[in-house]
Amino acid sequence: MLLYGASGHAKVIISCLRANRVPISGIFDDDLQKKDLWSIPVIGKYNPDFDNESLLIIAIGNNQIRRKIASFIQHPFGKVTHPSAIIDESVKISAGSVIFHNVVVQADVSIGKHVIINTSSSVDHDCILGDFVHVAPNATLCGNVRVGEGTLIGAGTIVTPNITIGKNCLIAAGSVITKHIPDYAIVRGNPARVLKITYD
Repeated sequence: MLLYGASGHAKVIISCLRANRVPISGIFDDDLQKKDLWSIPVIGKYNPDFDNESLLIIAIGNNQIRRKIASFIQHPFGKVTHPSAIIDESVKISAGSVIFHNVVVQADVSIGKHVIINTSSSVDHDCILGDFVHVAPNATLCGNVRVGEGTLIGAGTIVTPNITIGKNCLIAAGSVITKHIPDYAIVRGNPARVLKITYD
């Protein structure tokens, strides 16, 4: 396996891979000052010819940066789930996605490409997560929630059942979502309210 991004987020992915006994041959990073991370070599800027049969995970938490990097990667993308996660057999997980420690994902959930389901979060039955979504630590998505591409669900957020959240939204940590959220919204509070629409 290869990673792109020698960051703190990468450390958690490394932990997941090591728990699954998956070897890591190197980490690409644009910061040429970085030489290694946890004894794994940082090999500089992306090189499509380096170990080009290995799978790659983009180890960057920012959804927009992850999307930009994914657009030029030529390696096939992998996916990883920590062994402590509880994943129903009906769950569909797309390439590039990562599921961290103590996560629970229930029946008939669909997870898009390059999604992060972070530590101890919960995604209940029939949820649909678009590409490049990040569900932050301890967030809870109740049943039949839809989350649009590129949206961040902040740490500790609760989304009540049957809610649709648009694309490229920012849901602040600790929010309680009880109503549908439009695209590009910045949302905060309990109950949550839309602070502004960004349109970018």
